[in-house]
Order: sequence, then C-alpha cells, then structure tokens
Amino acid sequence: MVDRPAELPGSAEVASDSPTGVSHFTYPGAEHTRLAHSLGVTHLMKFVLEHLERTNNAEKFNVQIRRNRYRMSFQRVAVFGTYLLTAVIAGAADSIVQKDAKLKAEVRVAFTEGPAWHPSGNVYFSDIANDRIMRRDRTGALHVFRNPSGRTNGMLFDLKGRLVCCEGGGYGSNRRVTRTEHDGTITVLADKFGGKLLNTPNDCAMDSKGRIYFSDPRYRDRTDMQQLDEQGQQIEGVYRIDGAGQVARIISHEVDRPNGLHVSRDDKFLFVADNNNDARDKNRKLWRFDLKPDGSIDPKTRKLLFDWGNDRGPDGMAMDDQGRLFVAAGFNHANPPLESAEKYRAGIYVIQPDGGLVETIPVPIDMITNCTFGDADLKTLYITAGHKLWSVRTNARGFVPWLRDLGQ
Repeated sequence: MVDRPAELPGSAEVASDSPTGVSHFTYPGAEHTRLAHSLGVTHLMKFVLEHLERTNNAEKFNVQIRRNRYRMSFQRVAVFGTYLLTAVIAGAADSIVQKDAKLKAEVRVAFTEGPAWHPSGNVYFSDIANDRIMRRDRTGALHVFRNPSGRTNGMLFDLKGRLVCCEGGGYGSNRRVTRTEHDGTITVLADKFGGKLLNTPNDCAMDSKGRIYFSDPRYRDRTDMQQLDEQGQQIEGVYRIDGAGQVARIISHEVDRPNGLHVSRDDKFLFVADNNNDARDKNRKLWRFDLKPDGSIDPKTRKLLFDWGNDRGPDGMAMDDQGRLFVAAGFNHANPPLESAEKYRAGIYVIQPDGGLVETIPVPIDMITNCTFGDADLKTLYITAGHKLWSVRTNARGFVPWLRDLGQ
C-alpha cells in the first residue's frame, strides 16, 4: 500500500485516490477555512509572504496585509491567503503553469527518478528501490522495461534514440553508464576511469555533438570509493563520454557533490546541481560553467545561479526552449538535522540561465528528484517525486536535446 502524498502547506489539496490510481494536485482554491485551521493563520500568511517575496510581489501586497492583519477575521485571512497564492502562483497571466492546470499523478511505484520522454508517447523512469526501469505508455498503462536495471538513476535518449542509463542508484548498483541499443542489447559506455571503478553514476546530459556528460557522486557509504586524486582525496567528479570506453574527467573538485546536469542549447554552458546533504552548511547550489568546444570546462568561469542554503538542495533538472532551468529541489517537511524546510518547499524551481528565480511549481510530496518535458507540443512537464510519476501542463516549451534535429 502506498501512502497518500502529504499536502503542501498553504497551496494545495490532494484529492482522494481514484480507482485508476490517478490523483490530482489542485492549485489553491476552495477549502479556505479548513486550510487555515490546519496551518494556523500565522503560518499561512508567512507562506504567502515567502512566495510573494520570491516572485517579486512582496512590496505590492505586504502593506495591505500588514494594514489589515488585525481586522481580518479568521476566515477572511484564510480566504485572502489562498486568494493571493492562487493569483501569484497559479492564476497569473505570465505563470509558467497553465491556468487551472492540475498536477496529475500518472503512476506509482516505490521510488521514482530519471524520467525520459519518447515521441511514441512512452515515458521511461527509474524505480530505484525495486531495481527496474518502468515505462508508462500513451494510454497510461505501466510496464516494466528492464529488470534488473543495475539501480539505474538518471536517463536520457541519445541522438539516435537509444536510452542512456546511469546505473548508480546506491547500494547494489552496477556503477556504470550504459546504452540500450534498438535491439535490446546493452553497451557499456563507462564503468572505470584510470583503471578504477566509478563511484555511483547519478545523472547525465548531452550536447549537440552527442557527447554524454555524467555526474559521479557518492551518497551514504563511502568506504569502497576508488576515485582518488594524487593526494588521496576522494573525487566526486563530472565526466564526458566521447564514445564507448572513451571517458574524460572534466570536473574534479570544482563542486562538492555533483548531481543533476544540463548542457545549454548552444553548447556554451554546463549546469551542475551541487547537492551535499551529509551535514549542514554544505553545498546545495546550482552552478554554471563555460563549456569549451572540446567538451571541457573553464573552472574560472564558475557562476553561482541559486543557493538553497540548508534546505534540500538541487537534484535533476530540465530546460525549456528559452534556456530556463527547471530544477527539482526542496522539502515540505524537514529531514533533521541535515536538511531543513525553512524556505524552499518541494517543487520545481524555474531559474534563469544567468541566475534568478522565475517561479516555483509546488509538488505536494517530498523527495522530488527530477523532471523532463514531453508530449507532442513539449509543454507537459513530467516530474518524479516520492512514489509517483507526476505531470503538469505548462506554458513553457521544453528543450529535449535528442530532438534538436526535429526543429528543436
């Protein structure tokens, strides 16, 4: 039995599970008083103000809130709070999420990651805990694509439509990057560097030349790590694959613990999610590096785009055709003592390619891990979080690297 997702305080209600196993996340609306009772007025208004501040609307509304705070009845405060959330997060004319859009839970498994959409209508994603790759077909039916999967985590399709998998989802993983050929055979692209085993390949990205970039962090047990520098310091790096067995390390210590990756459409930048959750005050940041034509980075160009502080940091990411990054991050409920939930709730953080938060798309469940664009118009954002694969319709058109030859 799968637990129902927790509500995102102040912003949503999750409908009861339907017989088909599909539930909906409805943006702020109806049950104002019940919502305020569950939060408390103070917490509701704090949540509203945080969203207004992050969307540059705090000054516009803050005076009115302060002026009326003692004269508004309990119900009026609740109505006002949810009204503001509706206007600012979901109903604004320039919102990324389509008006009246619902976040839809497509399917549920144990622990989801690495979504990859295919024009056939299939969405592939990892079920790491059950050691398998799943396929949700165009009818919504769920199938097992590969089992065992080597604890596959991040995935993408290459320029020839072959599925590339980072088989490094923790204990028992194959510690390698593979490619599933069209006939179903599996080609190992990388399993060692310098004759030593990789850590746990986590996520991957691709440039216009078809070169694959992958992150190789190590979460939890570090006793069997073999990637070391000349001083014996452990390396959690980022690598480039030019062909099967042709691997180059392009980042060694320039970030703390690399996770999600993306390459800009023009191949000029590499974006790296840096997410160390072993202790407080570690990196939970999004970086940008200049990417050279040869596929290496210029360390001196490292630019901080966003910092989640001690809240849960960035995981996987997608990109739209404007170059904006859609980054999975945040918690609705703290994971003490390592990860707080003081400011950044679980959701997709839309960030400009040169930094700056555009909007947050809330998700009503913790352990949000990754996202990708799909569907015929590339305006559906598929999100992996908790036990489920979710989707939401947006006003943004996704950039899907392997479809660049189809007018992307």
